[in-house]
Amino acid sequence: MKQKILVIEDEQSVLHNALEILRLEGFDVQGAENGRLGLQCAYEYLPDLIICDIMMPEMNGYEVLYQLRNSATTRLTPFIFLTARTERRDMRQGMNLGADDYLTKPFTVAELLESIDARLKKTDDIVDIAQAELGTLRENIALSMPHELRTPLTSILGFSEIIVLDGTSMPPDQVVKMADHIYQAGTRLFRLVENYLTYAQIEILGFDPKRREDTLKGTTNEAERIIKEKTFRTLNAVQRDGDLKLDIAPAKLKIHEQNLAKIVEELVDNAAKFSSPGAPIKVSGSVNEQEYILSVSDQGRGMTSDQIKRIGAYRQFDREFYEQQGSGLGLIIAKRLAELHGGSLTVDSTPNQQTTVLVRLALA
Repeated sequence: MKQKILVIEDEQSVLHNALEILRLEGFDVQGAENGRLGLQCAYEYLPDLIICDIMMPEMNGYEVLYQLRNSATTRLTPFIFLTARTERRDMRQGMNLGADDYLTKPFTVAELLESIDARLKKTDDIVDIAQAELGTLRENIALSMPHELRTPLTSILGFSEIIVLDGTSMPPDQVVKMADHIYQAGTRLFRLVENYLTYAQIEILGFDPKRREDTLKGTTNEAERIIKEKTFRTLNAVQRDGDLKLDIAPAKLKIHEQNLAKIVEELVDNAAKFSSPGAPIKVSGSVNEQEYILSVSDQGRGMTSDQIKRIGAYRQFDREFYEQQGSGLGLIIAKRLAELHGGSLTVDSTPNQQTTVLVRLALA
């Protein structure tokens, strides 16, 4: 299938020559003689690459690029400026808007084709990487999700069936014990579904600036209380509260309480999950001039530098060697939430020794 190129240029001779050259090179091409027509054509034609002049009537190239980068259908389309203007500030303005390259008039055929080839190759590389990541995601889901869904469901169905069939003849304490197993399995299943929905919502927000702005409004006025409460509750659920070392400074943060609590829950749960009972889990929070630093440390399995680089959704490392609960979403959820609120999450780890996760969040 031919690759499609749109050329937007108000000089008829330049437009005609560019279209002729590209047709001879085997491209499917369309042209537009001003910015407004070019923008309309881009939305209808959906080209693989756009070449656009800067100085044009009705709508200049900067305005065209701005509109394209704010449209979901064209925001990633490679964009090359054609211009007679070579001043640094002009080029900087275009790059800031998202231009991929500049061609200065007059340009040679070789320069035009080299620029197009470089941009299309880069796009192909990005697609290949995305496809590889998608393949890894599918594989991780296939490996983890069936097991994670089946295990708690088996407990729920198995114990509830025993209670239904024999509950009236069983000692009350035995019924209570089975009911507790059902409750624990239900809680695990609920958290699995909750994390799946949370991750899906976070990914949607990443592509919708307006919705992201509305959803992420809010502050936490009592960060110390939120962090302490969620830490104690998470460790108490796995009977690890005795391993906790806590040092939390008070602060007001530019993040919704619910999202801060989710970050804490996932990081503390991971620290407990990947370290042995009795090993210390340290949770600290400190304030500097510009940000709040939340630190969660454990002395457990640890991660290699390569594993840290490959942190992602539904990705559990060394699952073939270790029995572990969870969907592999916790760390990536915490990371995405921190980033959506203008913060960051970094991991420092030594295999079989220690892991420290640092979350930096803006002060309110």
